[in-house]
Amino acid sequence: MTLELYLRETANLAADYKHLLDSAAENIAQNNSFSKLEQNGLLHCLQIVTENAIGKAKHLLKAAGEPTPVSAYDAIQKLGRLQHWTDTEITQWNAIIGLRNRIVHEYMNIDMRLVLTLVEQKRYQIIIDFLLNETL
Repeated sequence: MTLELYLRETANLAADYKHLLDSAAENIAQNNSFSKLEQNGLLHCLQIVTENAIGKAKHLLKAAGEPTPVSAYDAIQKLGRLQHWTDTEITQWNAIIGLRNRIVHEYMNIDMRLVLTLVEQKRYQIIIDFLLNETL
């Protein structure tokens, strides 16, 4: 798959998941409760968009001729330096990766109230914006 096609598919996936996350944010704002199945679906959405962003970061590093770190944290830090991200942006990405790691590896230790608050505040938007940007 070419990088251009990869970026286009990444953006398509982000648009689909943005719709799902925005819908969830609206439901949370209206004080609608979520079933366990819906909560797991929400966690899955956050995991997928984060993993997609990590993959995109690694593809962009490779396209720039940079060595590609195995660690998601290292890949984001390296891309952030390359693209002149602020310390605040890198800190936000570290938190995003931390949440993804918790969803995948520490799934019995997730504070769903915190996740619902993050979604209601649309704190996922930084991920979506990154994925929707198809430029190198």
